Amino acid sequence: MAAPTSLEEVQREFEAYEVLSDDPKIERNRLLIALANTLEPMPDALKTDSTLVRGCNASVWVYPLPSSGSDRLHFLADSNSDLTKGIIALILLTVQDKSAREILDIDIEKSLAPLSLSQHFTSLRTSGLKNMVLKIRETAERLAG
Repeated sequence: MAAPTSLEEVQREFEAYEVLSDDPKIERNRLLIALANTLEPMPDALKTDSTLVRGCNASVWVYPLPSSGSDRLHFLADSNSDLTKGIIALILLTVQDKSAREILDIDIEKSLAPLSLSQHFTSLRTSGLKNMVLKIRETAERLAG
């Protein structure tokens, strides 16, 4: 399965699963795992207390790499759970390679709303998603100056 490269593609896939699949939940999870596999490897040295996302059931780390000669941020992320790693990959579809100011202007939750994630995930995962978004926003605020 090729991983989607935009939230719109993810939404189309999710909608198709509802109509065409005997078990849409399994298909959604497969898609998230495919997204997880698209993330660049995050060196263990970057998995520190300061890059750890608090309040997630699984361990999740997010680290911004400023692009040289640009104000754009490229995030590395990882998790010890494939599904959670897919969720952070989904979030990164909205913010990857944007400036800190652009990230602050994006309503990430609103961008993800068409996916109805809260209907598909447990409250723990939904809470974790909010904490991942918060970590990215806090990082953007800090780097925006």
